[in-house]
Amino acid sequence: MEQNITTGPVPKSTFAPTVSPRQRVRRQNLEALLFLSPWIIGFLVFTAGPLIASVVLSFMSWDVITPAKWVGLANYKHLFHDPLMYTSLGNTLYYAVFSIPLHLVVALALALLLNQKVRAMGFFRTIFYLPSLTAGVATFLLWGNMFEPQAGLLNRFLRLFISNPPGWLIDPAWSKIALVIMSTWAVGATMLIFLAGLQGIPTHLYEAASIDGAKPWAQFLNVTIPMLSPTILFNTVILTIGSLQVFTQAFVLTHGGPSNSTLFYVYYLFNRAFVYFNMGYASAMAWLLFAIVLVLTLIQMKMSKRWVHYG
Repeated sequence: MEQNITTGPVPKSTFAPTVSPRQRVRRQNLEALLFLSPWIIGFLVFTAGPLIASVVLSFMSWDVITPAKWVGLANYKHLFHDPLMYTSLGNTLYYAVFSIPLHLVVALALALLLNQKVRAMGFFRTIFYLPSLTAGVATFLLWGNMFEPQAGLLNRFLRLFISNPPGWLIDPAWSKIALVIMSTWAVGATMLIFLAGLQGIPTHLYEAASIDGAKPWAQFLNVTIPMLSPTILFNTVILTIGSLQVFTQAFVLTHGGPSNSTLFYVYYLFNRAFVYFNMGYASAMAWLLFAIVLVLTLIQMKMSKRWVHYG
């Protein structure tokens, strides 16, 4: 029995619909936006939104309870006639000037020690990095006990050599110094960045310097420091931004005292916002801090051309 098999074009309905390149790109863009939407929504709601709101609030007077009132530049004008603002800014700059170099020196010294090829070096690196993970309220309370004038561990040790050790956190002359010393506890992150920079320095540079007769100290000054200069710049910028935002130590240990000696800028901003509920003035303070940080960062980047060596 013969079958009649007809050959010919298959009906169009059996083919999948064709998609133009433009439609494909549009679909890919929509899919990308769909997957990015959680981050975009979070950024708009929790970052960009408050940022824009703080700009508007800096030109208003608002105590959270009553409606906001437009005051123009009054908050900014009051800033430059506020003695406590100058006190807090001076305390913050004092802390930054002393804590940043100390932090860099201690972190670099530890990185140099931990860059040696000895047994169990991974264990020692972990031990020195752990304090940067535990830094917080509990750590500051522990340091507060160590700085206690009478029974504190530090003064009990100093009494072996001097009869009248400092009052530390209760003495205006020593309170900021105590917090600067405390800041060295969390050098682990900076140390880790220095360690990565040290391991990126080519060994043949040290071999060439050794052949030329350079001693270890000369190698450190003429090889290590120039090759590590981009890392030093990065750490300096990050530490500058962080030190100008110092807050938790004063909030937990000293509450800005004694005699406003630890009234740091961000702590004063916090008081203005959440103690006195002067949100407009606090927003103006925040934008002044942003301007200071921006100017200092631009100065550091400009000056880096003189001493930072890439490649």
